[in-house]
Amino acid sequence: MSDKVEAAVGCFREGFSCSQAILSIYGVEFGLEREMALKAAAPFGAGMGRLGEVCGAVTGALIVLGLKYGHTEAKDKEAKEKTYTRARDFGERFRALYGSLLCRELLGCDLGTAEGMATAREKGYFTELCPRFVRAAAEILEDVR
Repeated sequence: MSDKVEAAVGCFREGFSCSQAILSIYGVEFGLEREMALKAAAPFGAGMGRLGEVCGAVTGALIVLGLKYGHTEAKDKEAKEKTYTRARDFGERFRALYGSLLCRELLGCDLGTAEGMATAREKGYFTELCPRFVRAAAEILEDVR
């Protein structure tokens, strides 16, 4: 498997969020400095600031797809469709693996609450589940980009 996949998982294990782990590793190839990628992706961890919405690993990967395929001219419908197609493909593949794109559904708890955070820590979600999501997001990203 790609060194980038391992680097993304390693970044998460260092203590960065899932979104930061993906964007900081993959964004560099598109001119996004690591420090700026870490800052830009910071609010997206834990399903967008612990809201439990879209998993940060997914969000980070979608930003990478935008860096590669995103359109810069409003009338460039072809590029827009290519980007959306890649995003849908990514999302469908991640959902096929885990049944959801939503952090709260993937973890089965709400990280926005003290109880949910305690559950995630007690059950080892940050050391067992979340690294799997980061790995899967990176592996799918490697394939769809």
